[in-house]
Amino acid sequence: PRFDGDPVFNALLAPGQADTDASSAFAIEIEDFAHARQWYEPNTAVLHTELYDHSGQGIEITDFAPRFYSRARFFKPMTLVRRVRPLHGAPRIRVSLDIRYDWGRRQPLITQGSNHLRYVGDALTLRLSTDAPLSHLLSKQPFVLTRAHDFLLGADESLAGGIADTARLFEQETVAYWRQWTQRLHIPLEWQEAVIRAAITLKLSLFEDTGAIVAAMTTSIPEAPGSQRNWDYRYCWLRDAFFVVRALNSLSEVSTMEDYLRWLSNVVVQAKGGHIQPLYGIGLERELPEVMMDHLSGYRGMGPVRVGNQAQEHFQHDVYGNVVLGAAQAFHDQRLLHRAGLAEFKRLEDVGEQAARTYDQPDAGMWELRTRARVHTSSALMCWAACDRLGKIARVLTLPERAAYWQGHAQRMQERILREAWSEERQAFAESFGGRDLDASVLLMIEVGFIDPKDPRFVATVDALEIHLCDGPYMRRYEAPDDFGKPETAFNICTFWRIDALARIGRKAQAREIFAAMLAARNHLGLLSEDTHPVTGEMWGNFPQTYSMVGIINAAVRLSAPWDSQ
Repeated sequence: PRFDGDPVFNALLAPGQADTDASSAFAIEIEDFAHARQWYEPNTAVLHTELYDHSGQGIEITDFAPRFYSRARFFKPMTLVRRVRPLHGAPRIRVSLDIRYDWGRRQPLITQGSNHLRYVGDALTLRLSTDAPLSHLLSKQPFVLTRAHDFLLGADESLAGGIADTARLFEQETVAYWRQWTQRLHIPLEWQEAVIRAAITLKLSLFEDTGAIVAAMTTSIPEAPGSQRNWDYRYCWLRDAFFVVRALNSLSEVSTMEDYLRWLSNVVVQAKGGHIQPLYGIGLERELPEVMMDHLSGYRGMGPVRVGNQAQEHFQHDVYGNVVLGAAQAFHDQRLLHRAGLAEFKRLEDVGEQAARTYDQPDAGMWELRTRARVHTSSALMCWAACDRLGKIARVLTLPERAAYWQGHAQRMQERILREAWSEERQAFAESFGGRDLDASVLLMIEVGFIDPKDPRFVATVDALEIHLCDGPYMRRYEAPDDFGKPETAFNICTFWRIDALARIGRKAQAREIFAAMLAARNHLGLLSEDTHPVTGEMWGNFPQTYSMVGIINAAVRLSAPWDSQ
C-alpha cells in the first residue's frame, strides 16, 4: 500500500523469470495478440488499453484506483480496479494474477470464496473480488470474453454492493473527481494537455498521509543500458523541494502544496538544528539501508535491484537551501490554512546556521557522488539561497535585525562564490571552487536569483555548457567521470534548467525548440523518466520521474504566451 513497500507485482524487475517463483504480475492478455493502443481518459488518472488479435477481435481494459468524496469523507481505498469488455468479435483472453510477497520470495496461500480469491501472506492479505470465472483465473486458461467482467483487488474486505455495480460507480465517481480537480488548476495557455498530465502525475506521487512526494514510483531502472546506475527512488529528496513548491504554486494547487510544506516542516523539526539528510522515507524515516535483491534479474535483465538508498548517509549541503526555499512559501502565501510565523522562522534559522557553516566545505554534491568530495558550486549556491531567503522572511515578519544578519551572511557568501566558482580558463562557472569541470547545476544561479541572467559571466556559462554538455537538445549533468565513468544519457531536469536559462537570457525561440523536443521525448501517455538517451531517444532511469514532470510544468509556465494574447 506504500510507495516504498514490498511490491506484490515485480515483473518489471524480473523479466524472463515468469516461470520462476520470483516474478509476479496481474496480466490480462488477448490470445493471438496483434496490436494495442493506450490512453488516459482526458483530465483523469483513468487508463484505457485496447488489445486486438490478428482477426480484428478486440477488448478494452480500464484501470484506475478509486478516489472521490463520499458521505462527507475522502474515499481512497487501497484498491486497483480493472474492467474488461469485448469490443469486436469473440476474443479469447487469459487472466493471470500472480501475487508474491517479500520481493518475490514468498508465495501466498490462496483461498477461494464464491466470488473472490484471497492471497494470504504473513503481513498482508489481499482479496480479488470478481464476476469472472474463478476456475479460469486459477488455471490461467484462455476463455472467450462474451461480456464485461470486473476485477477489484484490494484489502481483505467484502464489497458493500455487487461487483459490477461497485466497479461502475467507482469509475464514474473517480472520473468526476479528477475532472473537478483539474478544473481548479491554473494552467498556461499553451501546452495545456502536457501540463495537466504532469500535474496529475505529481498529485499521484504524493503520499497524502505525511505530505511526502516521491522522486519516482520505481526502483532500479538503470540510468543507461547496462550501466549499473540503478537506484531506489521511492523516497522524498529535499533537492526537489523548491521546484515542486514552485510548480504547485504556479498551478494554484494549494492543498497538495500545503501537504508538502507540512512534510518539510516535520523534517526541520526532526533535525533539531543539526544535520539534514538529502532524503527521507515517506514516513520521515531516517534509516534507509541499501540492500541488493540478487534473486531478481533487474529491468531488462540489467541488475542490480536495490532497495533503500545509501545517499541518506551523505553530506549534501544544498539541502539547507532547498529546505528554506521550499518552506519560504509558507511565510508569504496568504491562501494557506497554516501560515508560518515566528516559531517556524526560528527553526529555519537553525537550518540557515548550518548553511552558513557548511557552504564552503566539501560534500557529495547534489548528484550524490559516492567516492569524491569537493566544495560544489551548487551546494554553496543553495546555502547562499538559504541565507538570502531568511533575510527576506525576516523582513516579512518585521525583524530588521535578523534581516540584516542574514543579508550580511548572504552577501559574504555571494562574493566568495562569484570569486571561487568562476573559471577563467573555461570562461564559465565551474562545478566546484577552484575547479575547471563543467556542471549543469550552475544554471540554478538564476533559478534562485543569485545573479542577473544577462550578466556576461552567466551568458558565457550557458554557452560553455551547450558546447560541452549538450547532445542536440539534451543536456548531461556533468563532464567529469564519476564512480561509474562518464554519464551516457542526458538528465531531463538539466535540459529543463537549460530551457529556463535560455528563456531568461533572451533566447526564447531556442528555448521553445528544446521544449518541443522534450515533449516529443515523452511516452505515449505523456510521461517522462529521469533520463533520455541522446542517440536513440529512449527513456532510461526511474519512471515517472517527479523532477522531470515538474520540469514540464515550470517550462510551460515560463514559455507560454499569456491568456490575453489569444
